[in-house]
Amino acid sequence: MAAEQTAAGTSAADKQAGPLSGITVVDLSRILAGPYCTLMMAELGARVIKVETPGTGDDARHYGPFVNGKSAYFQSVNRGKQSIALNLKDDGDRATFEKLLAKADVIVENFRPGTMEKLGYGWEDLHPKYPKLIYASASGFGHSGPEMKRPAYDMVVQGMGGIMSITGHEGSPPTRIGTSIGDIGAGLFTAIGVMSALFGRAMTGEARKVDIGMFDCQVALLENAAMRYFVTGKAPGPLGARHPSITPFQAFNTQDGYIIIAAGNDGLFHKMADALGKPEWKTDDRYTTNDLRATHVTELEAEVEAVLKTQPTAHWMTVMDAAGVPAGPINDIGQAVEYPQTAARNMVVTVDDPVTGPMKVVGNPIKISGFPDPTTRLPAPNLDQDRDAILREIEQ
Repeated sequence: MAAEQTAAGTSAADKQAGPLSGITVVDLSRILAGPYCTLMMAELGARVIKVETPGTGDDARHYGPFVNGKSAYFQSVNRGKQSIALNLKDDGDRATFEKLLAKADVIVENFRPGTMEKLGYGWEDLHPKYPKLIYASASGFGHSGPEMKRPAYDMVVQGMGGIMSITGHEGSPPTRIGTSIGDIGAGLFTAIGVMSALFGRAMTGEARKVDIGMFDCQVALLENAAMRYFVTGKAPGPLGARHPSITPFQAFNTQDGYIIIAAGNDGLFHKMADALGKPEWKTDDRYTTNDLRATHVTELEAEVEAVLKTQPTAHWMTVMDAAGVPAGPINDIGQAVEYPQTAARNMVVTVDDPVTGPMKVVGNPIKISGFPDPTTRLPAPNLDQDRDAILREIEQ
């Protein structure tokens, strides 16, 4: 599509360059899973046009915190996109939507299965009309199986997908992961699916449907926990801040807080023992292999903490770093985003929004040589902000 000036004074041509430059995404998704997918695509150079419900827009526009009446939640996953409000049950708006599809490379939606089909815009409807259009769906349970019509939010699939059962401390009530891993995991897998479909289209000329279920993604993320069940036949439970298979690999108490020590093999365990002034641990019959250490994890934890509690975390960080043992403090969110490494990797960037003023958001972890990673990003659009520019384009 030709670049046109938007209401905020930016244009499609203003977008940062990336490997997806020249790709246009029509984004019908809302809240988090789909928008996180299209955020990643926008960060990599794609043009993302949000098609929103007139009057209300994406539900996330109404989620706090707010700055000058604008949702910071919405800003965080919709920066750098454009917005047009269309009622897909209105004939005129449907005609506009179909002109958008004719110029697009990808459509992303996260409606419950059957919704797009009722509108006449399911994969079977669109593929014959737009054979080069990749169709990506991120729904709760995917487009097959007995649960496919079931509605889902992040916490629903965290619970059903098993991850809450292994989170927290032994004996504690079910605990949600502190970030929306159900939505974000699905968003990332959807992005991978779309990138794969784009590559496939480039190789074969064929467009494909990408069908992502949030529940599937949670199961895929179970990794070691699922393997332990397959091997033992027993469902694992929560272990607090320690690894289920590797010892010592956990958070330990220090004099003034905690330190994570991840001695993931025998060599690192020996370095840790020397650094803590306990070389005898290296030949202790309870600790000579990882399996033995895992069997005697409670005893080893007590011995390690008896040493660590004599000094503050900062002291032990210096000791572990000098010994070459992977270790780290437990940062709160403020400490994490203010950490020097965070700044060095440009993981906090600024959007200069005309409503909110400059606002910090989390940056893009995908660094690709030859493409810029600027310290600023375009803001999230106001609802229907880009209507006039988009209508002029599609009429050309």
